[in-house]
Amino acid sequence: MGKNYVDIERDNGETLRYRKHVNGRGLIAHGAKVHASAFVETGAYVEPGAQVAAGARILRGAWVESDAFVGRDALVEEHAHIGRGAAIGPGARIGVRTHVGDHARVASGALIGDDETIADGQAVATDRRGLWLAA
Repeated sequence: MGKNYVDIERDNGETLRYRKHVNGRGLIAHGAKVHASAFVETGAYVEPGAQVAAGARILRGAWVESDAFVGRDALVEEHAHIGRGAAIGPGARIGVRTHVGDHARVASGALIGDDETIADGQAVATDRRGLWLAA
């Protein structure tokens, strides 16, 4: 039986240990909290201090940075990037290759399309069609 963790060295020489999440085999850094019912697909990363709530899905190639929060039943699609300290509300959908900046806030149920950029600190809400609303 193989090991259930991997050590990755950062550019600054620091080594971080990641464990493979039981549901999807994505990599969860020591110090991150990911609910057992969340799905973190192989090739996705959740960094130290980040939290992923029950039922959330983090797909292949997505990256959730330190101290970010992904709410219950939220979806972070392939190759999306959730910045440091950002918060994704429950039921929100973050599209493919979308970048959510540091400390940005995405409202509950928001639908953010593919290849979008949400600026650092920006707060975003959408209507049910995914059209951005003034926040």
